[in-house]
Amino acid sequence: MGYLLWHYLSDSARRAPDATAVAHRKEVVSYGVLDATSTRLANLLTRHGIGAGMRVGFYMDKSPRVHMSMHGVMKAGAAYVPVDPGAPAARAAFILGDCAVSAIVTTSRKYEDLRGAEPLPSVKLVILVDNAEVPPVPGVVILPWSAIDAERDDVLAAKPAIDTDPAYLLYTSGSTGKPKGVILTHRHALTFIEWGVDLFGITSTDKLSNHAPNHFDLSVFDIYAAMKAGASVNPVPDEVNSFPLQLAQWIHTHGITVWYSVPSALIRMLLHGKLERFGFEQLRHILFAGEVFPVKYLRDFQAKLPQAGLWNLYGPTETNVCTYYKVPVIPAEQNVEIPIGRACENTDVFALTDDNTLAGVGEMGELVVRGPSVMPGYWGLAERTAQSLVRNPIQPAYAENIYRTGDYVKLRDDGDYDFIGRKDNQVKSRGYRIELGDVEQAVYRHEAVREAAVVAVPDAEIGAKLKLVLVPHTEGALTRKDIEAFCQLHLPRYMVPEIIEFRASLPRTSTGKTDRQALVNEPIPS
Repeated sequence: MGYLLWHYLSDSARRAPDATAVAHRKEVVSYGVLDATSTRLANLLTRHGIGAGMRVGFYMDKSPRVHMSMHGVMKAGAAYVPVDPGAPAARAAFILGDCAVSAIVTTSRKYEDLRGAEPLPSVKLVILVDNAEVPPVPGVVILPWSAIDAERDDVLAAKPAIDTDPAYLLYTSGSTGKPKGVILTHRHALTFIEWGVDLFGITSTDKLSNHAPNHFDLSVFDIYAAMKAGASVNPVPDEVNSFPLQLAQWIHTHGITVWYSVPSALIRMLLHGKLERFGFEQLRHILFAGEVFPVKYLRDFQAKLPQAGLWNLYGPTETNVCTYYKVPVIPAEQNVEIPIGRACENTDVFALTDDNTLAGVGEMGELVVRGPSVMPGYWGLAERTAQSLVRNPIQPAYAENIYRTGDYVKLRDDGDYDFIGRKDNQVKSRGYRIELGDVEQAVYRHEAVREAAVVAVPDAEIGAKLKLVLVPHTEGALTRKDIEAFCQLHLPRYMVPEIIEFRASLPRTSTGKTDRQALVNEPIPS
């Protein structure tokens, strides 16, 4: 068994060097080529003094060269840092500077953008994947991608890493407005991948989609489960991603067998992708994570794609997926949201009450996680790390850290956990405690509602006003009075939103989730 993440690639390349590893647009890369090219890149990095304990940033669109770079950086003993290719240069520069990358793999245009940002990250080496020429920068070696061709591919010059070393850093939105870097080790990812490949029965005949951007933790499963099994990973082209009908066509045409995305992407395909046109005979599993998937849409998916298993995967970036739930057939009368399920193998989860005691069946508590899938910490944020990684209060014999997710759950009689809501999603209005997810759940019961989001807007008099932003199936089909009357039927009066807005769509983050912070920060209409 491999103990470093890139061992999956090398093992599969030895077994079947000609098998397809990455297929993107018209470019197909075999396992043998991916393995050899990443070794050349690793040797180039090593020759320029980049290795153990260092970080290498990526600022580029999806392509096979991203996969070559990921494995090459890890083979050099370093950790990679993927940056949202659509992020403004200032944000990219902050991330790359925050974790002090020693090298950047990017395009000539994006490097020019970075050079105009303040402050410019201080790096030793820049590798341009488009082989273009850019003006020299004092103290920085700038090389075209083709420079790796001169390196050996039969031996690694780098000192090997160990499984507790960082493999990659993923930056997530921080409460201060600045992104925070989550450090993920080889062991962290291996724990998740070993579990997932076994549970979902991933084999070399599978074709995994890669819908999530590479700076989002959902992409980890797509890429490395494929490498482990010797399957192919198929990054979804950008020109297809935003159009539900083309995306459905792409899944069908490419014979995707395992799909993994946020629910929002699946809902858009359900509503606009004309799924009835396609058989999707090869689609075995639909995995979703990152958001609550409204029951009414899950029920529709089961009706349209009965051959595909639906799986709810839960877990923050700091733990990767830590619980799972296979969705059973949902009765027509069910309106209650599905649970997040139970702990993945080699991971333990439990709930703690406010006084740090173990929550029992039916008792609400904060979900905590322990095991090798838990991050070692946030990059450069010791105080924030200490708040999230705390000593296990129910195991006093020795020091053991657990991760506090900030999510409230309840344990069911059958051993599955129900997701109640975020600690920071529980607000106080007029003295009442309100869970924003409960309001959303009620709104989604209305047949004319396509999408809905509820956020809390600070208010000096009552503490918080509830703001509901919804997208109807048909423009003009709903009025404010319609929604108010519907909410009054299903919610107590103090939970009926004061602010109700209708829109054609909800704002999205770069990872495809609903951008709730944007909804909070918008001015209240007069």
